[in-house]
Amino acid sequence: MTIDKQFIEQFISVTSKAALEASYLVGKNNKIAADQAAVDAMRTELNKINMTGEVVIGEGSLDEAPLLYTGEILGTKNGPNFDIAVDPVEGTNFVANNLPGGITVLAIGEKGNLFNAPETYMDKIATAKIDKGVVDLDNSLEKNIKNFSDFHNRDISTISVCILDRPRHKKIIDKLKELNVKIKLITDGDVLGALYVSDPKYDVDIFLGIGGGPEGVLAACALDAYNCHFQGRFIFDNEKDIKEANLMGIQDLNKKYEINEIVKGDSLFCATGITSNDILNGISIDNNTYVSETLITHKSSNYKKIVKLVNSIDE
Repeated sequence: MTIDKQFIEQFISVTSKAALEASYLVGKNNKIAADQAAVDAMRTELNKINMTGEVVIGEGSLDEAPLLYTGEILGTKNGPNFDIAVDPVEGTNFVANNLPGGITVLAIGEKGNLFNAPETYMDKIATAKIDKGVVDLDNSLEKNIKNFSDFHNRDISTISVCILDRPRHKKIIDKLKELNVKIKLITDGDVLGALYVSDPKYDVDIFLGIGGGPEGVLAACALDAYNCHFQGRFIFDNEKDIKEANLMGIQDLNKKYEINEIVKGDSLFCATGITSNDILNGISIDNNTYVSETLITHKSSNYKKIVKLVNSIDE
């Protein structure tokens, strides 16, 4: 079974409209309002699509999120059954403060094929396609860097690593400096960070570090279409998270997940720029029209493209 190509246009419309609504809050110093605007638009657009879509990664559980909550059913209830994963605004701080890197993100999988990730941190690593075992979460950082340089026959000093600039990563960043690799530090947005490995033009060889688990699933959806390497391991370090994991059927709390265990079968990924970044231009408005840029991937048709749309705001 595959996801019909007819849905590509419809899901681009979902993230474009959500990005447009969030764009009105750019620089307004209100990240909650920006997120809510994107949530409302995304939900409205998803409900127009002929599908029965269940949110498996959303804004939280029903008691935390009145809309796009985990378990919410969206669509006209006609058509195929899909799993839906959303991040209506990745980089809410970027949007609130008019900084580069705000995007709206959506991933669709066939029913039962997207990993229902708990709201915990995930240790992750991503690269372009490599042989099995070259770069692995079970390896030391030094071994991964050395293996990568040997595999590509490149000097270690030419290798570029992207990582979130967080106190929890201080030892890793110090070690990367010691190894003399190029470091790209990002302050937020580890879906976007992981996407950098999808194309050599972004000059990022390895994305690694600890970020959100749900974001790991979203990133894996896109990277799967690029045939990239991605691994993730959830971090369960308190009783609440362990209990939640057990309720979700996760027995092995230390399991390392390969990309084909996170995203099974066909998938579709959409990310639209709200504020401009290295991959996508943000929303620009001119009188009654707006221009959006969306990265869209559809695994089964090997469709990977940045789509630029000019739309009427009133549509």
